[in-house]
Amino acid sequence: MSGHNKWTNIKQKKGKEDAKRGRIFTKYSKEIIVAVKTGGSDPAMNMRLKTAVEKAKASNMPNDTIDRAIKKGAGELDGVNYEEFNYEGYGPGGVAVYLDIMTDNRNRTAGDIRHIFSKNGGSLGETGCVGWMFDKKGLITIPKDGMTEDELMLYALEAGAEDVVDEVESFEVYTDFGDLQDVRKGLEDEGLHVATSELTMVPQNTVAIEGKQVEQFLKLIDALEDHDDVQNVYSNADISDEEMERIGG
Repeated sequence: MSGHNKWTNIKQKKGKEDAKRGRIFTKYSKEIIVAVKTGGSDPAMNMRLKTAVEKAKASNMPNDTIDRAIKKGAGELDGVNYEEFNYEGYGPGGVAVYLDIMTDNRNRTAGDIRHIFSKNGGSLGETGCVGWMFDKKGLITIPKDGMTEDELMLYALEAGAEDVVDEVESFEVYTDFGDLQDVRKGLEDEGLHVATSELTMVPQNTVAIEGKQVEQFLKLIDALEDHDDVQNVYSNADISDEEMERIGG
């Protein structure tokens, strides 16, 4: 019985990973299609497309799937017209939640997102209710590869970046949202490897949550990220390492 149970758990885990991979590919396909429609099909001339393709490849999205999405965006294949907009709301403990949405059916998406919020201790708000709490920034990820934070800081500031943050296995370089492409080029011209570059939303202030609120919040974020029409999820929640260890345990 122990062997049977082990195999069942492996299949369940594998099925969940496959489903998650499928959702990720769907999100990247949408991003590539819209990027092509708004900026053309040449990644060298379309930074949004270049970024989307890089992220798709990093997630092992097949090249033929990427090519098909590019052709759909260029009108060479039949595709769906997606609408881009944002939803804003509140999570457990009053934390702000900001969503990038891409959908072909606004009414369906609105109902789904409202249900996810209400089911997980949050509420969908009006446009502008939390957006002012975030600043749009450029975010570039640089692998450490033996480089120190001070060394990267010199390169980053010279290229026009605003800040460098030391993470566990990489550095995060923040820029003004309009300077992202120039800073990336400046870093690459110095021979640095850029793992990813993208626009992100950085909270001006954070809200600490703990206990049950953390558990509710993480369920809310998981549910939102699992929705096919949600491209990105941002929040100003502040969760301590101790709380994360408790949840992980």
